[in-house]
Amino acid sequence: MPAAMKKTGPLAGIKVVEMAGLGPVPLAGQLLADMGAEVTVIDRKTFEPDPTNVNRRGKLSVALNLKSEDGRAEALDRIAAADVLMEGFRPGVMERLGLGPDACLARHPGLIYGRMTGWGQDGPMARMAGHDINYIALTGALHAMGPEDKPVPPLNLLGDYGGGTMFLMTGILAALVERATSGRGQVIDAAIVDGVPAMMGLIHQMIADGRWDIAGRERNRLDAGAPYYTCYRTRDGGHVAVGALEDAFFAILAEGLGLSRDLIDNRHDKARWPEMRATYAGIFALKTRDEWMEIFGGTDACVSPVLDFEEAERDPHMAARRVLVRRDDVLQSNAAPRFSRTQTGLDD
Repeated sequence: MPAAMKKTGPLAGIKVVEMAGLGPVPLAGQLLADMGAEVTVIDRKTFEPDPTNVNRRGKLSVALNLKSEDGRAEALDRIAAADVLMEGFRPGVMERLGLGPDACLARHPGLIYGRMTGWGQDGPMARMAGHDINYIALTGALHAMGPEDKPVPPLNLLGDYGGGTMFLMTGILAALVERATSGRGQVIDAAIVDGVPAMMGLIHQMIADGRWDIAGRERNRLDAGAPYYTCYRTRDGGHVAVGALEDAFFAILAEGLGLSRDLIDNRHDKARWPEMRATYAGIFALKTRDEWMEIFGGTDACVSPVLDFEEAERDPHMAARRVLVRRDDVLQSNAAPRFSRTQTGLDD
C-alpha cells in the first residue's frame, strides 16, 4: 500500500506495528488493515512485494536490523508512535531484543501490546516449538475430528486462525475500547490453547449432559457420525454436504432421497448410524452432484455442493456477494465483516 493512500474503514486512524512472522499475526494484521488501520510490518530485510502474499495486503513495510542498537531504537520509536503492537515470537524473544512490554509501555503507557503464541506466555510448554496441529491436539478438539480410524487436522483454520488470530484481534479491539475510558494500555496474552477451548462451549455442554461420546470419532451428530450430517460422494466423483439436523429440514431431505419409513423413524438410533450412512451413500451415488442440487437447491434440506476453490469463486451466491475477489489475478477473500457506514475500501 503506498504511504500516501488514504485508509477508510472503522479503524481508520489506528496505527498498528506488526513484527514480521508466520501464522496468526499476519492474518490479524491483514484484517485490521482491511478495516482501515495503518499497519506497518517491521521486517528483517527489505520486503519484496509479492501479490500472492494475501496477508500483506494494505500494509506498509520497514526493514530494520533488530540486532543493532540503531535498529532497535527505531523499532522502539515506531512502537511508541503506534496504538497497537503485535508479535508472535516465543516468550522472551521480544524482551531479549529490548522490545518487551516493560520497555514499550514505559515509552508509551497507552500501547496495546498483543502477544500471540501457541502454548501461551507461561506453563511447562511455553517455550517449546509447535504448529497448529500440535496446539489443537492438546485441547481435545483434534481428537474429535476426522474418520474413525484417525484424527484429521482441519487445515490450519481452527488453531492458527480460529483460536489464534480471532482471539488476538478480540483482545486488541477490547483493549482499545477500554483504553478510551482508562487512557491506559495493556498486554494481551493470546494463546491458541486458550482460544480453541473457548470456541468449544457447545461441545463441552454436550459432553457434560451425556450427548457426546468422547471415546472416538463418527459417533456424534456433529462429527460425521449422524447420517444426516456428513458428506457423500456423488456419481460424478463430486461431493455434497448434508446438514439436516432439525426435523423440518430432515423431512425435506428424506423426501428428496426417498428414504424408507424405517430410516426416517429411527434416524436418531446411533447403533444404526453406520448402516444408515451406507444406505445414504448408496443413494447419493446414483446421481451427479449437479443433479442432486437440482433436487435440493433452493430448499431447506440443508444440502450444499462441496466446491473446490475455483468453483467457490464462480458460485452464484458467492459471486453475488463478491465474497471472493481477484487482485493481480490472485484469488482472495473480500473484506469481512461488512459495515454499513464505515466501508473498508476493498469493494472497488
